[in-house]
Amino acid sequence: MSEQPESDTADVTTTPVAAPQNVVASIKGFIGREGGSAKAVLQPIGAAGVRITLVGEQGGILGDRVVNDVATAEAVVEALDGLETAEWDRDLTSAATVSPSHYRKMAGWVARQSRFPKARNRAIL
Repeated sequence: MSEQPESDTADVTTTPVAAPQNVVASIKGFIGREGGSAKAVLQPIGAAGVRITLVGEQGGILGDRVVNDVATAEAVVEALDGLETAEWDRDLTSAATVSPSHYRKMAGWVARQSRFPKARNRAIL
């Protein structure tokens, strides 16, 4: 019988990822304003990183921060008391309260327009 060589996978150790202090501090302030707790939905957004979308428990106010990767996002959640990971489900989406200023921010330049161009697909409508 031939002896199988030992694999080196047993010696592999992972380096813990540190949570960025500026992100932790800003989310800590958000949690404080929202009554001490919030839910975080971790959403990969491609090359930009991972968006940590926050929903405050008290008022359902939305907030977000972007970090480099999923491991960093998980480290941020672990670093904060009162923050728990969640998924977009019926309960969380109904608890979220989107303020008018948030809608304007998401709309960008369109929010400041008084006239809009005609729809390109108007012929088929």
